[in-house]
Amino acid sequence: MAILAAAPTASWAAAPFGNAVIDVRRHGARGNGVVNDTRAFQAAIDALPPAGGTVQVPGGDYLIDPVVGVKLRSRMHLAMSPGTRLIAKPNAAERAYVLNAHRVSDVVISGGRIIGERSSHKGTTGEWGHGLMIRASERVQVRDMHISHCWGDGISIGGAKVGATVVPSRDLTIERVVCADNRRQGLTIGRSRRVRVFDSEFIDTGGTLPGAGIDVEPDQGDIADDILVARCTVRGNEGPGIQLYKRVTDATVRDCLVERNRGHGILTVGATDCRIEANRIRENVLGGVGVRPGTRGLVISRNEFDDNGRSAKAIASGAGRGGKRHVVIGEKTERISVESDNRYLD
Repeated sequence: MAILAAAPTASWAAAPFGNAVIDVRRHGARGNGVVNDTRAFQAAIDALPPAGGTVQVPGGDYLIDPVVGVKLRSRMHLAMSPGTRLIAKPNAAERAYVLNAHRVSDVVISGGRIIGERSSHKGTTGEWGHGLMIRASERVQVRDMHISHCWGDGISIGGAKVGATVVPSRDLTIERVVCADNRRQGLTIGRSRRVRVFDSEFIDTGGTLPGAGIDVEPDQGDIADDILVARCTVRGNEGPGIQLYKRVTDATVRDCLVERNRGHGILTVGATDCRIEANRIRENVLGGVGVRPGTRGLVISRNEFDDNGRSAKAIASGAGRGGKRHVVIGEKTERISVESDNRYLD
């Protein structure tokens, strides 16, 4: 199916940083995959002047303790080389983050890989061992990264309580990122405003619920508003490919390939004024688009549906066709518009 509409780019950008450039190796990082480099990374970040600057990470394997984590600061660019790998140290913690952006602004994180420790995790509880945690932050860009094998999410975006007030994250861009083989979600978008996800892949998530490629699901007390997911591939996840779950408003999924997920390709529950348009949605086990109670004002248009609703066994073997569960609309939904310009190939 041809791409029918180009997604706009984000209208915000991180503020200019200072001219300082600091190499993590100048602060003791070894990059040999054996020595714990967490403190060295933190020392390099903390050495940036008030105006900010760039922390460079040359190629190498950097062992990071997620229980401590690397805490990012405002007005900085964490610039990793293509050969950079941040390798999470095995731990038993329920909550642990390799990179942590908490209440910061004007941050760019680019390049390299984060490799989680789900295969060597020492505990059995918890689901919050994330590669990158972003909370209550503004103007954050994440680009050209590969994040895999995390005990929780590849990337988690959300808000934080400041006193009695919930502060959401705002004006975030995820671009050219791959999140693969993470345990809970490839990407979680929680309490936030204006999040853009472009040209990325969210694949092979599974191990604990929901197991979604992308889960837009704000915690109680706030919403996720003005979300755009465009030109992404969402494939092979144990749960839904993309989930819009309660307290989600003004979300658009456009020009994506959503295929071979064991749940629905796209699932909406209690979402309001959202759009699913110009996607290829195929071979998803439970169905193409599932519209569940509480969903209001959903427009489904210009999509191409193919072979949704077959069993996982049939899909894996390549046997048979005839999945017919392309759009399934449940009770207690309002203003659901399935346009005539959708195409159904099976």
